[in-house]
Amino acid sequence: MKNVLLIALLMLPWLCHAEGLPDLGDVSQEVMSPQQEHQIGEQSMFEIRADKSYLDDTEISDYLNQLGYQLVANSGEPGQDFEFFALNNNAINAFALPGGFIGVNTGLILIAQSESELASVLGHEIAHVTQHHLARMVSGQKFDSIASMAAIAVAILAARSNPEASQAAIVGTQAGAIQRQLNFTRTHEKEADRIGLATLQKSGFDTHAMPVFLERMQKATRLLEGNMPSYLRTHPVTSERIADIADRVQQTPYHLVADSLNFHLVRAKLQAMQKTPSEAVAFFSAALGAQKYGNQTAQRYGLVLALLQNNQPARAALEFTGLRKQAVQNPMIATLEGQIRRADKNENDKGTIEFYRTATQNFPQHHALFYDYAELLLQARQYEEVLKLTSEQAISHPNDPRLYELQARANAALGKRQDEHHALAYTYVLRGNLYGAIEQLELAKQAGNDYYQLSVIESELKQFREIAAAHSKKR
Repeated sequence: MKNVLLIALLMLPWLCHAEGLPDLGDVSQEVMSPQQEHQIGEQSMFEIRADKSYLDDTEISDYLNQLGYQLVANSGEPGQDFEFFALNNNAINAFALPGGFIGVNTGLILIAQSESELASVLGHEIAHVTQHHLARMVSGQKFDSIASMAAIAVAILAARSNPEASQAAIVGTQAGAIQRQLNFTRTHEKEADRIGLATLQKSGFDTHAMPVFLERMQKATRLLEGNMPSYLRTHPVTSERIADIADRVQQTPYHLVADSLNFHLVRAKLQAMQKTPSEAVAFFSAALGAQKYGNQTAQRYGLVLALLQNNQPARAALEFTGLRKQAVQNPMIATLEGQIRRADKNENDKGTIEFYRTATQNFPQHHALFYDYAELLLQARQYEEVLKLTSEQAISHPNDPRLYELQARANAALGKRQDEHHALAYTYVLRGNLYGAIEQLELAKQAGNDYYQLSVIESELKQFREIAAAHSKKR
């Protein structure tokens, strides 16, 4: 394992609590440093990743990051690191955290009627990050320790992700005082609109989608009789704001921008996830039968997905034949084909492995294909191949907990207990389970006698225990 530095950096918000460790200097400076912003964001993400609403779906995450980085490349800070993620929540909401972490509720993805509408929300949130709005709101506070920054993280997270419950979630007078400053001002919103709109245009999306989406949200609030979407609580929409955006948009030529196929496939996948398998089968069958609305390729994709979930692999394979004729090469459809092959009892394992080998070469950035390929190799008892592939992936994706989980399973099958527990420790800590990580490191320490491994484990144990002790004091 060569991830000591990785884990240390990941856990930096806790490391800075520990007695005797260096602090980050005066946090009451006029503007927070990028390192401090990232710490606050990462502290919030530790809580988010451990929450049941965090949507751990690789394809949806990959799509949001692909779309997000298309916008980031044309933003004011193209070199800023971002992480886009989804929360399984029907509330219409999206929020930005300091350090480039941007969350999107599934409800907002489903209500967006075009990819440009979704991109307009992401562009707005990206602008909040690149303009350091949240950091500027709290940078004037006097904080006596890095523990106070954790209080900021709690306040920001509560205000952004669940405004209705934010006051109940915030404990302590300082955190409460911070939370009262977190509502974006009209100046912040106008600035994020202006910059987000410019980013949207530079990225090749339909700028007219932004005022259309906001106007639809504003109308929805009138119908909901005060139960407005969460997005409008933290991003107040006024007629003046909509008019300002519409005026800016009128100065840009209109051009039709086609949605990507992945936009429609992701929405179909979310629709299938929110229903029981039998309900999803009926829903997509009816949609295909009507042939009046929606993207037909995505609807057939949703039907095949629902049929697999409903334990109907034969019909799923039959429907997939039609899907293959409709669609061009696409990673999500390739992933679905692999799942159909694996569900077919008559399919030759060697042929399926060859399919995945080719598919992962064609779509090297599509994580879902890789995970399924590794699962198949585990079933085929090709454990060394799994270790080789996961190690290669970990170089470019060092914070991916599934990679270490796959490594742990391969090592367990090979009888490499120390490596198994060491990999599980990384899986747990990356999923927000610090105490589980400590337990796994203890087991790893007892399971082998490799001097180098033991020295690494001892170092990590010392760090994690200090972090756990400081975290307990904070609570």
